[in-house]
Amino acid sequence: MRTLVLNAGYEPLAVVSFKRALVLVMNEKATVVEHVEAEPVWGTRRTYDRPAVIILTRYVRVPGVRNVPVTRRGVLRRDGHRCGYCGKSAATIDHVLPRSRGGADSWENLVACCLRCNNVKGDRTPQEMGWELRYPPAPPRGGQWTVRGTERADPRWEPYLALAA
Repeated sequence: MRTLVLNAGYEPLAVVSFKRALVLVMNEKATVVEHVEAEPVWGTRRTYDRPAVIILTRYVRVPGVRNVPVTRRGVLRRDGHRCGYCGKSAATIDHVLPRSRGGADSWENLVACCLRCNNVKGDRTPQEMGWELRYPPAPPRGGQWTVRGTERADPRWEPYLALAA
């Protein structure tokens, strides 16, 4: 069981284990915002709701802008597992500007691609093929990208992750 941790300003910070969330609540460093409809946890002095979402009692300063690392899984997820050229189901990724021509492994140069389009395109650019991208590739945005562990989000987290988008 996992718990979403919110900063004092309701900004999503992290996803932690149920045990870690309960320790934060027991030490009065956080309070439960949303709880799981299950049996409560019995402490030595009182009972606690099983936390689904907690909020820290003090604001934690987050250093700088969080950059999302470029991964194959991330590119496929960003593009909804749809080919950037034809729109069919994608299982591979493609460099818009091929690596052999100086193309980087960046969010702006990678798109999800079906196997057929990837093989046909080969070492050429979309312009040379007469193809057009369905959308311009860009870095992903939103709380579900900057907060690790939200890929498999609990439905109770949705309103809090939407605030970060």
